[in-house]
Amino acid sequence: MTPLSTPPRLVIFDCDGVLVDSEPIGSRVFAEQLRAHGYACDTASVHRRFVGQNLPTVLRTLAAEEGWTAPEDFPTRVRAATLAALNAEGVLPIPGIVAALDAIEGAGLATCVASSGRFEKMRTTLGLTGLLPRFEGRLFSAHQVAEGKPAPDLFLFAAAQMGVTPAACVVVEDSPAGLRAARAAGMPAVAYAGGPAEQALLAGLGDWTLEDMARLPALLGL
Repeated sequence: MTPLSTPPRLVIFDCDGVLVDSEPIGSRVFAEQLRAHGYACDTASVHRRFVGQNLPTVLRTLAAEEGWTAPEDFPTRVRAATLAALNAEGVLPIPGIVAALDAIEGAGLATCVASSGRFEKMRTTLGLTGLLPRFEGRLFSAHQVAEGKPAPDLFLFAAAQMGVTPAACVVVEDSPAGLRAARAAGMPAVAYAGGPAEQALLAGLGDWTLEDMARLPALLGL
């Protein structure tokens, strides 16, 4: 991979699966809740299909494509069950991300988080992993914009709030929806794919594919 010749002004990180290893719990709980409410599915298929998207977007897709309508209290149940599982089971930082953040911050680059999750979930997972102080005041949620990923709204909103043009940003993502959102926003994107399954899922969607997060600073031209 050819690194950037000039580092970006802003690195925009997704949260789940990029900073914190929370996606296995999130996908499992979501699949459990879907099955409990009459929708037949397994965790692997739910993850492949919906990873990186916020809950309202997923529920609209299920209603439009399959005619499955969630009960009114379904979002509240999913969020409560997810937070309970995260707190009970714990999460870890993605391997290599702490060293990568040290190098990026040390070089003076701005950073922020732009996640499909709500603030409570971000603050929970980042807090459990000790990463929250690195991003205080720079957390952005899809619930602040009209359309979640794969629409570009969230990334454009985050860049505007940080005072940086889209072309001067780099997005780090691990989902098809997130990478498509970055492309739609006109932002170069790094596809973080830590294993063969992830590499197959993200093939061709990012400007770069990264298997080891510790290599991110070098890719950014640092």
